[in-house]
Amino acid sequence: MTSSGTPPVMRRIDQPPQTLRDIVQERMREAIISGRFAPGERLVERPLCDQLGVSRTVVRETIRYLEAEGLVEILPGKGPIVAQLSWEDARQIYDIRQMLETAAATACARNMTPDLAAALRNSLQALQDAVAAGVPGPMLRATTEFYRIIFEGAGHNVAWEIAQRLNGRISRLRAVTLSTAERRKPGPAHMQEICAAIVSGNAKAAQKAIEQHLSDAKHTAERLLNEA
Repeated sequence: MTSSGTPPVMRRIDQPPQTLRDIVQERMREAIISGRFAPGERLVERPLCDQLGVSRTVVRETIRYLEAEGLVEILPGKGPIVAQLSWEDARQIYDIRQMLETAAATACARNMTPDLAAALRNSLQALQDAVAAGVPGPMLRATTEFYRIIFEGAGHNVAWEIAQRLNGRISRLRAVTLSTAERRKPGPAHMQEICAAIVSGNAKAAQKAIEQHLSDAKHTAERLLNEA
């Protein structure tokens, strides 16, 4: 209590510090998404413990968490492996993304404000900077942040929770499609068009920009995954 008898005011913690478990999950997720662990590769506890400097309990909990995200499979008699990424799974993910992202982009465009426009432009700049640096991890995180702002601006919080459950597999697909130069249009160019359409408040243009981006990525993923 203060001298006036009122409880002391404490500053809100906007971003709680990461726990050790959070850090391990992030590192293993990024290793799978970036391809450092190949599809079908076994995830052996002892080497992972040694590399990360953590206990088997933390590694096991992380593997269970990544299994829930669809990045890891547990095979009887073999244990955890990096999940295979099939075209059929990818097709379903792109179909779900189209429903969620077109709805979010059109609503975000209708809700446009100067503050929201500035936030979206800033996130696009961060994405472009990450692409220029050529490091996959920051690039994928910047892309996720770009979409978070769109969903938040749309007021589609439940839809964003659904998208987050798929985020590991979505990021894995992004890593696959970003690694090729054979796309009809580079991903960052699509993002720039999406940003411009939403910021202009043009819901139809925003929907079209999202559809073109996902169509391009979907066709690229289909070709690459069927060739694998």
